[in-house]
Amino acid sequence: MPELPDVEGFRKLLESCATGRVIQGVEVRDAGVLHGVSARGLSGALEGRRFAAPERRGKWLLARTDGPTLMVHFGMTGLLVCAAPGDEPHAHDRVLFTLDDGHRLLYRDQRKLRGLWLAEDESEVARLLGDQGPDAMAVGRDEFEHAIGARRGRLKTALTDQTMIAGLGNLLADEILWRAGLRPDRSTHDLTQADRRRLYTQMHRTVRSAIAAECVPPRATWLTGHRDEKVPTCPRCGTRLCRTRMAGRGTVWCPHCQPDES
Repeated sequence: MPELPDVEGFRKLLESCATGRVIQGVEVRDAGVLHGVSARGLSGALEGRRFAAPERRGKWLLARTDGPTLMVHFGMTGLLVCAAPGDEPHAHDRVLFTLDDGHRLLYRDQRKLRGLWLAEDESEVARLLGDQGPDAMAVGRDEFEHAIGARRGRLKTALTDQTMIAGLGNLLADEILWRAGLRPDRSTHDLTQADRRRLYTQMHRTVRSAIAAECVPPRATWLTGHRDEKVPTCPRCGTRLCRTRMAGRGTVWCPHCQPDES
């Protein structure tokens, strides 16, 4: 599932492929990925418009134009592709934007769990973002500590709640907690100030490294690089990792590096 680093990679791709380019054509091959706008409405609103500098807000990509804003949420399998002239479309290409230099920007999505929205103005952008919390790379330490301190429940559930912090998903949350030495099922109200500060520091370090890779990289030195092994072991101490499900998501942690504090 695309998380903040993946979406930041899509933002960079959109910027390099399309910023400053005029949209000459919009081809909707599957209207099932459109929300609140028809295929004809999307084409009519965007054809002739020029892409401006894109933005990322958590897991959302804001494809700005000199008119409305195309808002993209990638769900589990969505991605953007910059296709050269003459490249054949993929079976899962749902919407194709033809640019004035001949390139095409493709929205590709196998499972179609989210998709594309069109915001006419900033009030509509805000409405679509809803009660989303601050971006994980923009939130300050004090704001983060206050937010996590005010929560009740398990730590991983809090980190992946987009209304508290936007952009963190399953892989990032497990990686951050492992680096911070905190169990995912730890209660948020049991955290000390030192725990909260360490968590904030590791969140920024982990997300920054993942952004450079444009994904949560499955490196040998990362928890992510071991979580899908048949017998997963901690890359730091070699202890066999624990597995469970939390809020419906596969969760892994190291019982040695992330001890039970109860």
